Amino acid sequence: MKIAILHGPRNLTIEEQPLDTSNLAADEIWIETQISAFKIGTDRGNYEGAEDVPGAPTYPRWVGDSNLGGVRGVGSAVTRVKVGDVVVTRQPHQSEYIMKESGSLVKVPNGVDPEDAVYAHLYALSAHCYRKALFQPGENVAVVGVGVLGLGAIALGPLFGGRVAAIANSPLRLEMAAQMGAHAGFLSDDPNLKDKLDAFTNGVGIDLVILTANPWPAFQTALDIVRPNGRVSIVSLLGRGETPLNFNPLPMELFYIKGISLFAVSGPAGYLFPNSGSFPFHNQDRWAADRAAEHVLSLMADGRLEPKRLITHRFHYSDMVNAYEMAYSREKSMLGVIFNWRE
Repeated sequence: MKIAILHGPRNLTIEEQPLDTSNLAADEIWIETQISAFKIGTDRGNYEGAEDVPGAPTYPRWVGDSNLGGVRGVGSAVTRVKVGDVVVTRQPHQSEYIMKESGSLVKVPNGVDPEDAVYAHLYALSAHCYRKALFQPGENVAVVGVGVLGLGAIALGPLFGGRVAAIANSPLRLEMAAQMGAHAGFLSDDPNLKDKLDAFTNGVGIDLVILTANPWPAFQTALDIVRPNGRVSIVSLLGRGETPLNFNPLPMELFYIKGISLFAVSGPAGYLFPNSGSFPFHNQDRWAADRAAEHVLSLMADGRLEPKRLITHRFHYSDMVNAYEMAYSREKSMLGVIFNWRE
């Protein structure tokens, strides 16, 4: 099998590794990758050596975590999938692999385009930005940072009943946000940004800011534009790869006096209604990762969610380094990126 391995900053190779598929254990599944998706922000940070991924091994290490493939073989005790099913997992960029049935795995419904489905777990994280921050239908939402994760939040917001404004650093990204259903879009350096958001919300203000951008100026923008007693849902890795702070990240006038709440989009969200305790493979959590991904896939099956509309580049896996280098150079036209693992 072939797998992408990062040996150090900007040192990515596609390597051959052995994989014995002839003796599957009872609880194992053999999957052959069709496509994998490139998470530009996170994967670029790993590639350029901004810092180690939390929980990931040090160099050399795998990269990627959005993988779609076909089931080629199953162990004798496997019940979740059968040979021929298409599944989405959080496995690395690799041509094939064997995983335990208890691992993170979601079956793709019939009729869902693979180039949509491969984003299931990523868009589930976008949905978690709402859930963790206790979003309510009818609220005004601003998404600061219009990358793949931010665009997922923009696309899901109207489906959840929110009015969504995109805040981006380029007109091209605002065009993409409009394609995904944003009700409005504004440049982050617009000197009249707060006035325009006030008009957008009819004076009510932004109830919830979803922050997907890492730079500290984006964090300042989020604190500045949220209404008093509003919330900021932070899914970014603030300050990643930047020099140490030379300002107070929680100034009194933007945090304490405004009475805002900050939510780290990590770990489970609070939930008022206990589950039955009978969910298999989902860590006994109603909204654990796979359950959330199943919900996202159901929206795709209904034709309400189409991440593939924002795929800007498609690469054969053998050209992966070129894709990472384009991301390293901050190519603004690059957004949705798919790697094809078929020979």
